[in-house]
Amino acid sequence: MDRRTLLAGLTGATIGHSFVTPLSAAARTDWQEWKNRFLAPDGRVIDHLQDNASHSEGQAYGLLLAQAHGDRAAFDAIEAWTRAHLLVRGDALMAWRWRPGRRDDDDLHSATDGDLLRAWALMRAEVFSNWGVARPEVQAIARALGGQCLAPDPRAPTEPVLLPWARAPEPAGPLVFNPSYVMPRALRELGTYAGMVELVRAADHGETLLRELAETGLVPDWTRLTATGFTRAEGFSGHHGYDAIRVALYLSWSGQAAHPALRQKIPVFAGGGETPVVLTRGGRALETSTFAGYRAIARLVTCGPEIATGGDGAPYYPATLGLLASVARREGKTCSA
Repeated sequence: MDRRTLLAGLTGATIGHSFVTPLSAAARTDWQEWKNRFLAPDGRVIDHLQDNASHSEGQAYGLLLAQAHGDRAAFDAIEAWTRAHLLVRGDALMAWRWRPGRRDDDDLHSATDGDLLRAWALMRAEVFSNWGVARPEVQAIARALGGQCLAPDPRAPTEPVLLPWARAPEPAGPLVFNPSYVMPRALRELGTYAGMVELVRAADHGETLLRELAETGLVPDWTRLTATGFTRAEGFSGHHGYDAIRVALYLSWSGQAAHPALRQKIPVFAGGGETPVVLTRGGRALETSTFAGYRAIARLVTCGPEIATGGDGAPYYPATLGLLASVARREGKTCSA
């Protein structure tokens, strides 16, 4: 399949919006500041608050942001470091964490959101930026996601659920589920690109699961899916917090402005003052923040004016979410008049 045919198939299969969008001067400034603070010259994305560790999620976010900002040099450096330090499992998936001077067995587990978003970033680099990324590698990641990171819904065994990490195939049973790992646009485009309908179906069913969770309160960071429904995932956060804040971001990026898991955040973000970032499922704020990156997601969800996110000294996570919100606003078009 040539690039033109593939591009037409991808845009037709998703929402049809162009990936070639002009960048404002503020967006370029925010991206440069992010690189200055969090991107090492060798391509390692550093989370200073996590013992200067690097994670598969952070490397994937870096790739997405570099592609979205047209920064080929940063993209190549991030991918080179990732290949050298995280592709150590013996399959197409990344180790989820790298820490300076140490490694233990836990570091070698995978994290599905990082692998999904890296594959999507590599796909975007080939199809939308024409940077010549090797297609077989992207397809290998997609096959690994489909073979190791999907499991049947215990209530509906024909429906695939996105797992938070790779595991061996098992009979249908209770599943730990992270709602913020469902990025519908990435799943659909990667599934179309790789010819893997199960990833597209995981996007469809993921949206269904998010809708079911939204009917019972704010979507939690983690939950457990059983044959009789959702229960608390022991050992994981059941609040709507730092993981779950990404649910509305990803739905907006995917053009799903009417989805209940996005709509439920509008009243949460409607007030002034600090941004609520950790809430009970009933909506009571437990933690708030002044960081512009979190406010950028609030502005995206409520279709408020876009804000610059650099310059406030925010740590890696809110600074990164702020840049992703800017890209989501350009590409998702949920706030277009």
